[in-house]
Amino acid sequence: MTPETPNTKAIITIKDLKKSYGDHHVLNGFNMVLNEGENLVIMGKSGSGKSVMIKCLVGLEQPDSGSIEVMGENINELNRSALDELRTEIGFLFQGSALYDSMTVRENLEFPLRRHTKKFGVLKDTTPLVMEALENVGLADTINLMPEELSGGMKRRIALARTLILQPKIILYDEPTTGLDPITAKEILILMKSIQQKYNTSSLIITHDVDCARVISNRMILLVDGINYAEGTFKELSSSTDPKIQAFFK
Repeated sequence: MTPETPNTKAIITIKDLKKSYGDHHVLNGFNMVLNEGENLVIMGKSGSGKSVMIKCLVGLEQPDSGSIEVMGENINELNRSALDELRTEIGFLFQGSALYDSMTVRENLEFPLRRHTKKFGVLKDTTPLVMEALENVGLADTINLMPEELSGGMKRRIALARTLILQPKIILYDEPTTGLDPITAKEILILMKSIQQKYNTSSLIITHDVDCARVISNRMILLVDGINYAEGTFKELSSSTDPKIQAFFK
């Protein structure tokens, strides 16, 4: 499976991002560009700053310095209302799927539609959008099931459907294959690729899974010591003789 070749139009630009907690310097001048239609993989050890970077990206954390532009908007200059509106263009697939246990699959998918009414207005009938999202992940027949009735792979697919229902331009994936068996993980990667190709989504993928990075990435960034230590295609990085880079592929 070869990822689609992305455009060169930047949809996210991070420049010289720095973030510290007391004497603990997490990000030390991190730079990143995500291009339109690209699958960009970020790899880094635990505690390397991947999660902090994502939180800064969506405005949950304020960086100490540096700039973040998403679709031409400077995150740090937006008021709460404008930031919330921009967030509707950013989907997030959580590592643990984060479905609401007390809601059916339908209700889980309806939740973002009812919360973000600016994008589609107040919908009298959410069924067409719910069914389209479920059909995209091949689980239309689960609409009335509860999360406890779903397997781990099915939960991940439903979570992706919920992410897709607002038709975001950007999707952030947090360890999309963690905890899945190899066959299910492969199915999730195929699904991610099909979503990219169908909707031209721009995806930022955090993963420790080397096979995931190999299959899904157009480009990779290795986050070491709070900076983008190395950047390139999987083939370029995996063939490097730099010991710090080699450590990611052993």
